[in-house]
Amino acid sequence: MDDQNKNLILATALSFIVILVWFVLFPPPEPDAVDPNVPTVSESEAAPVASRPAAATGGAAPVDTMATESVPEAPRLAISTPRLDGSISLTGGRIDDLKLKDYRDSIDPGSDTVQLLEPAGREHPYYALYGWAPGTGMAIEDVPGANTPWAIEVGDTLTPDTPVVLRWDNPTGIIFRRTLGVDNDFMFTVTQSVENASGGTAAMAPYGIIARNGEPPNRKKFFILHEGVVAMSDGELTETDYSDMPDLDVIPSEGARAEVVQVAQNGWIGFTDHYWMTTLIPAPGTAFKAVAKYDEARDIYQTEAVLPTLTLAPGESQQVTTQFFAGAKEWETIREYQAAGVDRFVDSIDWGWFFFLTKPIFAVLHWLNGVIGNMGWAIIGLTLLIKALLFPLAYKSYVSMAKMKELQPEMEKLKESAGDDRQKLQQGMMELYKKNKVNPAAGCLPILMQIPIFFSLYKVIFVTLELRHAPWIGWIRDLSMPDPSSILNLFGLLPFAPPDPTSFLAVISLGVLPIILGISMWLQQKLNPAPTDATQAMIFAWMPWVFMFMLGSFASGLVLYWIANNTITFTQQYLIMRTQGYKPDVFGNITRGFKRKSKTDSK
Repeated sequence: MDDQNKNLILATALSFIVILVWFVLFPPPEPDAVDPNVPTVSESEAAPVASRPAAATGGAAPVDTMATESVPEAPRLAISTPRLDGSISLTGGRIDDLKLKDYRDSIDPGSDTVQLLEPAGREHPYYALYGWAPGTGMAIEDVPGANTPWAIEVGDTLTPDTPVVLRWDNPTGIIFRRTLGVDNDFMFTVTQSVENASGGTAAMAPYGIIARNGEPPNRKKFFILHEGVVAMSDGELTETDYSDMPDLDVIPSEGARAEVVQVAQNGWIGFTDHYWMTTLIPAPGTAFKAVAKYDEARDIYQTEAVLPTLTLAPGESQQVTTQFFAGAKEWETIREYQAAGVDRFVDSIDWGWFFFLTKPIFAVLHWLNGVIGNMGWAIIGLTLLIKALLFPLAYKSYVSMAKMKELQPEMEKLKESAGDDRQKLQQGMMELYKKNKVNPAAGCLPILMQIPIFFSLYKVIFVTLELRHAPWIGWIRDLSMPDPSSILNLFGLLPFAPPDPTSFLAVISLGVLPIILGISMWLQQKLNPAPTDATQAMIFAWMPWVFMFMLGSFASGLVLYWIANNTITFTQQYLIMRTQGYKPDVFGNITRGFKRKSKTDSK
């Protein structure tokens, strides 16, 4: 076997092994199963909800942070913005009912809008709660908490133009107010104020809590995607998956398993799902205690931002303002919040280990989508740009391959003269390469360069919201999902549905794009004659079809990129090799392949 074939086999085998390992470790997630007949949970059956945290500093008394509390039906205050619908419960002043107007559960136009937050008593309670932890000399009933009955002092509907004010007076004469505002996207502003009219000194710590009962119902449980706690603490990003929270240390003062980080100046903490996020954001420059917490007995996940204790003399008033993000992880929107002062907020999107590639790849893809207006064509445009950047490397590679083809007759003569003397053959080949300035390893470089780009683009397509429900052409209505067509029903011509994605038949239920992918890889191989070695020839013959089945259940956007990449690579290689005096005989290589099979079958 000559060095050219050795290097081609090495590069092919390496790329095949890497993608095979990737496929085994990170298989495409199963589609969400939604049962429309699942009954809602009654109020009496609802899981317990969160209560107050311990204060950060200043001697506030610790309390049970996850006490069992019943939540009675309460009056509600409506939320209405261009992008949000929902309501606030006056019991506890919880932001616990929120829908995202711009997003639906499926590509069906009649499907429900995405329900982000749900009140206690529903199937999956998930909400934000604000309050005060009692300091030295104060009792729990002296400060507002999870079940405090707030009254509306100003406003009747929370909109971007009309903030609302809630009020609660404690029995000792201390007046608490909570002013809630919201912008046109997904950011709430929460100002907690207190007026000490009790005649004595009062100490208390303001806090914010995000609590959810159980894991998200549609959690992907996919290794490539982080879902769980995400936090920024003075420039350091930390991520704790839901499955890792039961392993946190038990902290007796917190009453549960918890991780506590003292933030000196800038930070935030919350929960991130595949496409949605909730985040507590204290004002920039504010010290606070960031807590990630899990109660195993009641299956409650909780994040907290607890600010330092405030001490109020008689007649004194103080207030604290924080922000609460609840919405979609839109790159452009989150970047605007970062520009407005939320420290490194863009890092809340899961860019992964290859962030130095995923971030610029997505930025270019987002720009192309804005220019073209279609994410599928934007992926093809991105492929063109990537190939243009790699063109100098590809040019050297294909020139080297063309020269290797020209040297083939001389290499055959060397083999005949060397006979069984392997050392003499190797020395002769090295001298031949050196004399003609040929690098036999150059052909491997484009393939090796494609591997991290492939992984990065896969991460971008799977993780980023902008590809969710993004159509391309015809039957491809969601580039974040596999091709919905199936060869088993002749792509919709036969009157029955394709197999369920969870069934074994789904493996062979190939759509149009995966089949085109296999054909494009096969045609790319035909730029060169099949290897004379039978083992090599068999590996080359099977590879396009193995890849076709491997990538068939991947996101359509990724398969589209791979097809575009193969097509451009075929064109580049053909034209460059022609300029070097070698004319690839594509049609001849195809017909010789069929003839070889016919001879084999006849034997």
